[in-house]
Amino acid sequence: MFNTGARVQEVVDLKASDLQLSSPFSVRIFGKGRKERICPIWMKTARVLHEYVEERGIDPRKPVTLFTNHLGTPLTRFGVRYILAKYVRKAAETHPSLKAKRLHPHCVRHSTAVHLLKSGVDLVNIASWLGHASPNTTNKYATIDLDMKREAIAKATPPHAESASHSSWRKNPDVLAWLESL
Repeated sequence: MFNTGARVQEVVDLKASDLQLSSPFSVRIFGKGRKERICPIWMKTARVLHEYVEERGIDPRKPVTLFTNHLGTPLTRFGVRYILAKYVRKAAETHPSLKAKRLHPHCVRHSTAVHLLKSGVDLVNIASWLGHASPNTTNKYATIDLDMKREAIAKATPPHAESASHSSWRKNPDVLAWLESL
């Protein structure tokens, strides 16, 4: 989910034939309105998916449901939420701050968007990656954190780059008197 930024329903709808597990590695995702997009995946993700497909005896050329539950039926959004909650609880044993977190599958999608943004990917490409019809939809994921804001301000030159010691207001007694009166 993190690698593609796919919606949880897009993940549970994946078929084995949607995977490209030889280079170039990718996943074909059918989004809202059955719009198709291709997302590249990391070699490590492809390797894990390849092992999963082999372990389950799934023919990657066939359009069979990729992810199933313990009964062999297609995994649902609720099943993904259950699995995520189970592993968050387990991780909270060693990382207690996770106990207070209310994580859900959409958080993974949001994390993908923020990761891409922090990596320098522009909003138009992130929108395409996530399957948004418009980059305006992607803007909600662009709520950047304080570190990103600090990096941005460090890169930006102030509009009046003149040093403070040369500022004309510092030499104007009327301005100084007015400031002191405040």
